[in-house]
Amino acid sequence: MRQRQPKQGIALALLLFLGLCSFQKLPVAPEWNVHSGDSDSLNMEKAHQEIWRRFVDEHNILIDFADSSGKFARPTADEFLLNKPNALGWWTPTENGSMFNGLYLDGLCQRWLYWHRETDRIKARKLAQGLLFLASVGDTPGFIGRGVATDGKTPPAMGSNDQTSPWFYGLWRYLYSGLPEPQERKQLIAKMVEVANVLQSTGWRLPTTAYSPARYRNTFATFSWEGAPRLLFILKAMHQLTNDAKWDKLYREAAYETGGEPNRSRLQICADGMLFDIPKQFRWTGVSSTVDVRALWEMETDPAMRAAYEQGLNASARSAVVDVARWHLFDNNDRKVFLHDWRSLNQWWKPQHSEQDALTVSATQLTELVKLSPRRNYELSLVREPLWMAWIVAMAPDRTLVDPYRTEMLGAIGHFQYDRLTYSQFFPAETVWFRLQKNAPKSR
Repeated sequence: MRQRQPKQGIALALLLFLGLCSFQKLPVAPEWNVHSGDSDSLNMEKAHQEIWRRFVDEHNILIDFADSSGKFARPTADEFLLNKPNALGWWTPTENGSMFNGLYLDGLCQRWLYWHRETDRIKARKLAQGLLFLASVGDTPGFIGRGVATDGKTPPAMGSNDQTSPWFYGLWRYLYSGLPEPQERKQLIAKMVEVANVLQSTGWRLPTTAYSPARYRNTFATFSWEGAPRLLFILKAMHQLTNDAKWDKLYREAAYETGGEPNRSRLQICADGMLFDIPKQFRWTGVSSTVDVRALWEMETDPAMRAAYEQGLNASARSAVVDVARWHLFDNNDRKVFLHDWRSLNQWWKPQHSEQDALTVSATQLTELVKLSPRRNYELSLVREPLWMAWIVAMAPDRTLVDPYRTEMLGAIGHFQYDRLTYSQFFPAETVWFRLQKNAPKSR
């Protein structure tokens, strides 16, 4: 929901947008030494501290939102078993555990690779173990939970493509960074193989629980930005981790298989970058596919395939950069109302007998939620969106697409007062900051 802004803010936004739209290649910057301003580095640390103070729960799962003391209303087992507020668990504080743990592991791994602090290794391990925990709940093989109820074991009925893809990515990034001890490494790979084999057997559809209104919740097998990169990443990662030729064969077949409208191979979809079949108000979920393309680019040795992934990363950065400047419109002193009582949405609850029923109930609830909680879209639009789009820009291999906007991205990190935010979705501040340090221009 759009929030009315002062005329001065609109003018600033327009100027920034026009400036960003004139995205031109610049000469390659010189090699670098580590350098950043105090404001962004100190604020990045504040973001880190705030995540661990308020948003990582007792199960080592990153929740969606909490009050200023870290309190939140966790759903009960009965509520999840009845598919309340909806079968997807949307609009609750435990909506995105697998997604957020997996993606936040990227930041913690970047952090550890930069500083090699044992405290960061311990935190990364906690999130990895949280992901293993989410693969142990539910009553269906291959199911990856979003979070759990007050009983510590009952998840929302449905997971999703958006949850399971980051589950794989986070564990892969943790392994790829060399953090786990040998026994933990063996444990993680075994679980990844188990889940991947189940998904292969379902045709890459995502299993749900016995109390779900549908047997599956979406799929990785689509020819789209939200399907192609994720399927290819899982196959490539499984081959890298196991050296099982089966996964390499499936990967190469899937990469060149064609489908969709327009008809494209999955490799071409990756090369085209972040494009959604249906335009979105917020594009933050595009990160889940972009990190997969980045991982594919890091793993791939075939020159043509690697070039396709690089092209996709650079194209995604060009697309994402126009939304980085949104942070200028965020007022840290804003006091719009935030609805913590998600149970009030149950007045729009209905029994759900299909995946579409669950989506319909969720959509009705969202329409009411944005009215009851004006702070919600204000924060998601002006905090989450610029930081997640900055993450996409920071992953571009072409530094001439990154360097002109380095100050803008660090400015976003330095702007927010994280202890005043209700949502946890500012966690990409860490991965953006550390990725920018890798390639910062050398001080002269």
